[in-house]
Amino acid sequence: MGDEKFTFESLQDPKTIRDYLQSVIDGIDKGRVILSTEGQEIVLHPANLLKFSVKAKKKSDGGKLNMSIAWKESKREALKVGEIISISS
Repeated sequence: MGDEKFTFESLQDPKTIRDYLQSVIDGIDKGRVILSTEGQEIVLHPANLLKFSVKAKKKSDGGKLNMSIAWKESKREALKVGEIISISS
């Protein structure tokens, strides 16, 4: 199977974003994350070891938070396994 891409961007309220994030968490727990919108769908199967990265930027008029989760299905990458980040509110 070739590469598949899924893109979605919109303005949402915080509760809706929280619901999306909870769905991603639930999908990781189940080993399957399904993303779909009108005419577009992708099914992902997260591996046992996931690469997690966080980038944040604070500006005078707003901010930006990027979170990324990645994995390789065929081989394990030598990363900092078990390194911990604290995320709180």
